[in-house]
Amino acid sequence: MTKSPKFAFIKARWHADIVDQALVGFTQKLAELGIAAEVEAFDVPGAFEMPLLARKLAESGRYDAIAAAALVVDGGIYRHDFVAQAVVSGLMEAGMQTGVPVLSVSLTPHHFQPSQEHQGFYRDHFVKKGREAADAAVQITATHATLPRSIGIAAE
Repeated sequence: MTKSPKFAFIKARWHADIVDQALVGFTQKLAELGIAAEVEAFDVPGAFEMPLLARKLAESGRYDAIAAAALVVDGGIYRHDFVAQAVVSGLMEAGMQTGVPVLSVSLTPHHFQPSQEHQGFYRDHFVKKGREAADAAVQITATHATLPRSIGIAAE
C-alpha cells in the first residue's frame, strides 16, 4: 500500500460492552502490523441498521474497507438466525454494489446467556474477531490496490 488506508468500523449498540471489543482488536492488530490506518467508528442501534450505513459509507468513496460488528442473540420472541442472515446478506450486498470491501464481525451464538461467563467469553472472542477483520481489511485493501484500472478499481 502506498497510502495509509482509511477504514470505517460500524458497531451495533445491543451488547455494546461486548461488541466494542471488536474495534479494540481491530485497532490493536493494525498497530501490531505497523499500519498507520485511520479508523472511523460509527454506532448504530442494532445489527439490522448496519447494512444501509455500510452502503452509504462505501458510496462516499472515503473508505478502503468497512467492518461491521454485532452480537445477534435469541431474544425469545423472534428467530435471531433470520436477523443475522439478513444482516450478513445486506453487508455482502453493500460491498458487491459499491465495490468497497465490507467485512462482517457479526456473531450469532446458539445459546447466549447474559452470565458473567458468557459475557467474558464473547468479549474475548470479539477482540479475536476484530483482529481477524483487521487482517482481512489490510489484505483485501492491498489486493485491490494492485488491480489495474481497466477492471474498474483504481490502483493508488
